[in-house]
Amino acid sequence: MPDVMRELAGVPVLVCDPAGPPVATMEDALDLIGAAFLGAEVVAVPASRLGGHFFSLGTRFAGEVMQKFVNHRLRLAVVGDISRYLAAGSALRALVHESNLGEHVWFLPDLDALDARLAVAG
Repeated sequence: MPDVMRELAGVPVLVCDPAGPPVATMEDALDLIGAAFLGAEVVAVPASRLGGHFFSLGTRFAGEVMQKFVNHRLRLAVVGDISRYLAAGSALRALVHESNLGEHVWFLPDLDALDARLAVAG
């Protein structure tokens, strides 16, 4: 399945294909942002496309990607199981917790959870 535009809770979401290319560089992240300009307010990226580089906070890659989305007024939803990364350290757990309290970047288990979150947040 290619990346597709869908509406979840009335919000246009670019749902990225789990089998798509990895988001390993800032250029990859900017490609997703560019694709979202077709009308998306949220980009749902499978956690499997981000990999360990993103979840290793020492690389600062996650922070840079998250900031790019915020700067472009897009919400980012990291969708999928990240438990193995969360088990590796408290810094990531804290980032996920704080992000999920906010309005711009969320870490969610699946698209149903994103739909529910958007129904509340709008």
